[in-house]
Amino acid sequence: MEPIFYVLAILGCGDGSAACSEARVEPVRYQTVAQCRAALPQALARNTDLAYPTIAADCRASGERLVKTSAPAPRG
Repeated sequence: MEPIFYVLAILGCGDGSAACSEARVEPVRYQTVAQCRAALPQALARNTDLAYPTIAADCRASGERLVKTSAPAPRG
């Protein structure tokens, strides 16, 4: 099972940051969201070639996640 990590998604947006869509995902994986957020300015600077009026970035969790559920009700 792969642990949770964070990736930096580069978003292309219309005028006024409306209707953003994912344009790229940076190849680097970060162990914490704080590390990912610290890398935002540099990532935006590397991705100025996108053909959108506005570019933005977002840190997103990725990897396997386990969900704790309650035990099933006994049959009988």
